[in-house]
Amino acid sequence: MPPTKFFDARPPMARFRAMKNPWRILSLLLTGALVLRADEPAKTDGYENVGFDRLASYTYTPPETETAKPTDQIPAPIKALDQHKVAVTGFMLPTKMDKGLVTEFLLVKDPMMCCYGVMPKVNEWVVVKMVGGGVKPLMDLPITFEGKLKVGEMFENGYLTGVYLLEGDRMADTKG
Repeated sequence: MPPTKFFDARPPMARFRAMKNPWRILSLLLTGALVLRADEPAKTDGYENVGFDRLASYTYTPPETETAKPTDQIPAPIKALDQHKVAVTGFMLPTKMDKGLVTEFLLVKDPMMCCYGVMPKVNEWVVVKMVGGGVKPLMDLPITFEGKLKVGEMFENGYLTGVYLLEGDRMADTKG
């Protein structure tokens, strides 16, 4: 009986070698998809594109209390973004609404964060406060927001609420 599939006519090691290369290529493609980003210009309309690959690129250990001595955990290249106009893409988690529009929200790097039980690290979200009005709630799509970024520890009622605050000028783009 003639072989019916390509691998049926080959010895087991030849099958393994034939499969090894496609798996290697697939793993490189998948790894590259997670690490590499699409060709994005460094700036769009005067806003520097800043991704969570940069914002969450370091380990941050939250202080015990608001009165704790400040630490230099935020790297200098990240601190240099303070007061700059940036564009950040992420997933919206509304925290405050007014007349059906979202005025304050968390922008997180991954839709699985928060909603599905995975607590994000403090440098994996940006607190966004829209300036001059809210935006339509869109929670399951990656969205780009533009505005002025503030970098530094933010406390509310004695609790650390974040290290990034974006004063949102506008919702620039949805991807998806």
